[in-house]
Amino acid sequence: MKNFIYPCLTIRGKITEAAEFYTQTFGEGKIGTTHPFVIQIELSGQKFMLLNEGPSTDPNPAISFMVLGENAEETEKYWNKLQDGGKIMMPLDSYPWSTKYGWIEDKYGVSWQLYTGTKEDVPQKFCPTLMFTGDRAGKAETAINFYTSLFPNSVIQGIQKYAEGEGDRTDFIKHAQYKLNDYTMMAMDSSAAHAFGFNDAISLVVECETQEEIDKYWDQLTSNGGFEVACGWCIDQFGISWQIIPKAIVQLISHPERGQRAMKAMMGMKKLIIKELENA
Repeated sequence: MKNFIYPCLTIRGKITEAAEFYTQTFGEGKIGTTHPFVIQIELSGQKFMLLNEGPSTDPNPAISFMVLGENAEETEKYWNKLQDGGKIMMPLDSYPWSTKYGWIEDKYGVSWQLYTGTKEDVPQKFCPTLMFTGDRAGKAETAINFYTSLFPNSVIQGIQKYAEGEGDRTDFIKHAQYKLNDYTMMAMDSSAAHAFGFNDAISLVVECETQEEIDKYWDQLTSNGGFEVACGWCIDQFGISWQIIPKAIVQLISHPERGQRAMKAMMGMKKLIIKELENA
């Protein structure tokens, strides 16, 4: 599991079941570190964290996951499995941007955009996709510029605005693709009357090697209207939730002797202090 940045999905009380479901649905998956509070899984070499408790909100389509299928059969296979207890948001069909595409919410409330394409276009299998809605519609480009300036090895790969007659403002982003430390993400604006916006049920985890890294990302993400939450969580100025954590956090809280003390220490912090967790 190599990702420096990766998503965390809050699936209260069902993370063991969800871990099995996702690894079986998408294949090329395995279950990694497990803890009553958290399970880490790997899907096609990409890390995901599943959280058993914490945020009281539920996942919604403001953050979805674009999933690359290299042919229609692969896309249909994922679709058929995600339909079990799920909800169709856009039917699986042929669209101008893909020969086989569909948007579906699974039984845990997590949204997936299944896209048939090529690895030349999108080499990463799963891409978190941020939809800026409500009073945040129109802020996607500002957010992309901020994130790519904050994280190393970052680049904006492409920004496409809405054309006249495409149903939204021409200064809004229809689709954007960018990398944060070589991790591909996507974004769009939508001024439609959506009943959802960003919340903390889906967050982005940043694993840090040093306290200096934690300090840097924490300070920048909580600036200009962002704010601290607790236990390494913060919310940035655009409403996106982040977890800024030491790389070894799961091992620290899972330690047979010191784990409970490390967990208690973490629960009393906002920004995480590596030395205090290690010395708990």
